[in-house]
Amino acid sequence: MADEITETSQTVAAGQLRSIIERIERLEEEKKTISDDIKDVYAEAKGTGFDTKAIRTIVRLRKKDQAERQEEESILDLYKAALGMA
Repeated sequence: MADEITETSQTVAAGQLRSIIERIERLEEEKKTISDDIKDVYAEAKGTGFDTKAIRTIVRLRKKDQAERQEEESILDLYKAALGMA
């Protein structure tokens, strides 16, 4: 009887593991599809004449809150001034 319980537990654990792995695989495929879609949008922007490097910077900055952006800009300004770039 104990062997049956152990075998059932192993079967359940194997099923759970397979389910988790399959979910990860589906999400990885979705992530690749989304990544490809993002590349297409950047290519469209470039084709329209926009600077994609600037767009990437804006997207990155918009992910941050205002205080974080201001702090980053202040430090950058300080460093530029120290190097005579301001």
